[in-house]
Amino acid sequence: MTNEIKFADTVILMDAAYMDRVAGDLSKHFGEVVGRKLPKADLPLLLECLSLDGGIPLGENAIQVLFIYDKESKKMNAFQPADLGKELNNVAFKSQLGEFALYSFEPSDMATREELFLESLKVVADAKEVKRMIIVPSEEEYGEKVPAILNKVDGKEKMTVFGMNPPAEEGSYKWEMLGFGVLQSLGIKADEL
Repeated sequence: MTNEIKFADTVILMDAAYMDRVAGDLSKHFGEVVGRKLPKADLPLLLECLSLDGGIPLGENAIQVLFIYDKESKKMNAFQPADLGKELNNVAFKSQLGEFALYSFEPSDMATREELFLESLKVVADAKEVKRMIIVPSEEEYGEKVPAILNKVDGKEKMTVFGMNPPAEEGSYKWEMLGFGVLQSLGIKADEL
């Protein structure tokens, strides 16, 4: 990964399979709560929400988004755009937060999605040019391994981990609820709840 990408100040590292599963579950549940079929989640809006919740100020920021996926999660069911290989790799979009550059990585046959995610987390954490990190790991599969990596990191302005269940112990990073950004990206308004 280090040979392929020069990192930006801000990097969002996301497990695409986990993110898709969470968005699908929330869409099904809250569609019943609000009494309407929800549209697919707006992925650029979600990335903006995560960035804001992760402390990124408005402005001309350079934000890299690294999606980690496997053969089973090449196309996300709950999002638009959804195809990690065709629509969400080596593309960018601009917003009031700056430019988001999106890249997608699939592990080789020698590694798992978990191994690629954790190794990518170490590489991003070690990169001196990265000042802010936003991490969306798969809580159930390997989430407990993330704090051990982040608690060894020095020299970052901010590290934020998003999930659905608060960690048992505090660490050197901030934890945020992933569900809030997902609900926004699904088009659910606060007055509907």
